[in-house]
Amino acid sequence: MARRLMLALVAALVISGLFTFWLSRRVAHASHVPVQPANQYVAAARSLDPGEVIRREDLSMIEWPRNHPLTGSFVKIDDVVGRAVLYPLAAGQPILDRQLAAAGAGIGLTGRIPSGMRAIALRSDEVVGVAGFLMPGTHVDVLVTYTDNTHPEPVTATVLQDSEVLAAGHQVQPDPSGKPVSVDVVTLLLSPEEAEKAVLASEKGTIHFVLRNGGDHGAAGATPVALAQLAALPSTAKGAPPVPEVHKPHAPKPWVVETMLGDKRSAVSFN
Repeated sequence: MARRLMLALVAALVISGLFTFWLSRRVAHASHVPVQPANQYVAAARSLDPGEVIRREDLSMIEWPRNHPLTGSFVKIDDVVGRAVLYPLAAGQPILDRQLAAAGAGIGLTGRIPSGMRAIALRSDEVVGVAGFLMPGTHVDVLVTYTDNTHPEPVTATVLQDSEVLAAGHQVQPDPSGKPVSVDVVTLLLSPEEAEKAVLASEKGTIHFVLRNGGDHGAAGATPVALAQLAALPSTAKGAPPVPEVHKPHAPKPWVVETMLGDKRSAVSFN
């Protein structure tokens, strides 16, 4: 019996020794696995607001996994210093080229205009400005009410759709508390062709802004509306009310008296 216990103890010691040796080799092998090197990217050292010009002290370098490269990132701080911020940046966030204004574009509103686009200011009254809720970053439709030679009665038409508001009055950033601000001048981001339509509309009539849902970017098939359509009246070619047709009475036939003298014959008419 004692011999069997001794053999079992020796077998247990041998097995535990072999397992310990195998485990130590695995741990040693894992410790020698090379660590993947990281990329160094330029990031914001503090929170940056749109319109700010980046200084050297506003930047820092952070490590980023090499197997997940960032497209449009920067590896040199000098490539970022002096450029204006287009979108809010959080502290520690890697900075991308699309988040900054073009180099040399300047500061303020100019730096927020993408290449190929234009900024144009349109005037409207405070009430039409959606009660002060036209804030930078919102999207609007632009309507115009006008009259001309072919439309003597007022006509309202949609000129532009889904236009981005760059500035409301002199504000290029929404109020942090979300408080509405009444303004009478709104600056829109438009293409050159849209800017031409906006200028013509402002010259020919009264501009109105219609606020859109931020996620609604579809184009609506809106048609111009005339004053007669508000009362469901039939419209005429020139917008004038229809003229009733007047029926004139027929003139009475004249009386004719014929006179015969021999072979001579004459006739006389009487009304």
